[in-house]
Amino acid sequence: MSNFAKPLTVLAALTLVGACSATTTPPAPPPSAPQPVAKAPEGTFSVVATGDVLIHPALTDQAREDAKDGEFDYRPLFAGVKPVVEKADLAICHLETPLAEKGGPYSGYPSFSAPPEVADALKDTGYDTCSTASNHTLDQGADGIKRTLDKLDESGIKHTGSARSATEAAKPLIMDVHGVKVAQISYAFGFNGIKIPEGKPWLANQIDAARIIAAAKAARAAGAEVVLVSLHWGVEYQHEVTDEQRQLAKKLLAEDSISLIIGHHAHVVQPIEQVGGKWVAYGLGNHVARHSEPRGSTEEGVAARFTFRKAADGWTVDKAEYIPTLLRLGPPLRLTDLTSGKPDDRAKQALKDTDEVVLSRGGAKAGLTRPGA
Repeated sequence: MSNFAKPLTVLAALTLVGACSATTTPPAPPPSAPQPVAKAPEGTFSVVATGDVLIHPALTDQAREDAKDGEFDYRPLFAGVKPVVEKADLAICHLETPLAEKGGPYSGYPSFSAPPEVADALKDTGYDTCSTASNHTLDQGADGIKRTLDKLDESGIKHTGSARSATEAAKPLIMDVHGVKVAQISYAFGFNGIKIPEGKPWLANQIDAARIIAAAKAARAAGAEVVLVSLHWGVEYQHEVTDEQRQLAKKLLAEDSISLIIGHHAHVVQPIEQVGGKWVAYGLGNHVARHSEPRGSTEEGVAARFTFRKAADGWTVDKAEYIPTLLRLGPPLRLTDLTSGKPDDRAKQALKDTDEVVLSRGGAKAGLTRPGA
C-alpha cells in the first residue's frame, strides 16, 4: 500500500474479484499469547467493526479441512481476531455473500453462495450484528436473502441491509448495548447489474442520501440514541477515497441523527477521518477473502474500534482506534491480529502499509490511534 493504486472505473473494478486458486506462502511465526483487550470504562460502550467477509471457495476448502469430518468449520479461520471481537460491547461484521442451504450448492465469483456454517463461526467469534447490503446481496435472488437472514437468526446474529418482507424492512434494527439504544442501518451502491425484483423494493437497500437520512431519523424516532451507518461504496482495489464518498459522508454526518459511518467494498484498506466532528471509516478492507490473485493489500484489513461516551448533547465517540489484521495465506489460511505478538517481516510491512493509508487523511491529528504503535 505504500504507493496508492491508480483509480479504476467501477465497471473495470467489478470484473476483478475472482475465484480462488491455491498459493503457498511461508507459514506464519508461532503465535504469542493475545494481548488483553480492556472493556470500555463504565459510562461508555465500545463498537468494533470489521471488513468484508467474502467467502471465496478456498476459504470453504480450508473450513472443510479444519472440520475433518466432511462438514465445514470456519472458526479456526477467525480465531486470531476473536479476543478483539468478543470483548467489544457491540461487534459488527459485514457479510458480503449470500448463504446457501446446508449441503449447497456452493459457489464463488461472480455469483456467491456460501455454506451456512459461516454464520455459526461469526457468532462464535463474538459478532452481534452484520450488515448485509452489498453488491452481492442479490446474487441468489430473494431466496438467497431469505436463507441468509434465516440462518443469521438461527445463529443469534442481528442483521440489517436486506429484508424478507416490507414489514421487516420498515422496522429499524435497534440493539440494547448496556442500556444504550444503538441502531444500525446498511446500504450498498448497487447489485452488479441485478435489478431488485419488481414490487419488492424492500429486498435490499441501495444508497440514496435522502433514504439513508430518513432511515436514521426513523431509528431515532423509535428510540435510538446512536445510529451507525454501514455503507458498501467506493472503488474496488483503490485506497483513495472517491469524491462521491467524501461528499456523501459530509452530507450524512452533518445530520444530527447519524453518529458514525462504517465503510466496505474496496477489498483494500481506506482512510479513517473525522468529518464535522464525527468519524467515517471509508473502507475496512477485507476481513476474510481469498482472491484468485492475492495482491498483498487484499489480505490486509482493519478492525475499527470506537468508544462512545455520553456528553451533554448525546453519545459521541470519545476514542477512535484501528487494529490492523492480516489473512495469512498459509497453508493454512488464518486471520491474524497484527497488534498481538511479535511481528515478522510480512506483518511489519502490513503494519507500515496500513498505517500509511488509514492515517492519510489526518486521522491522527483528530485522535485516531493504533494500539501498540
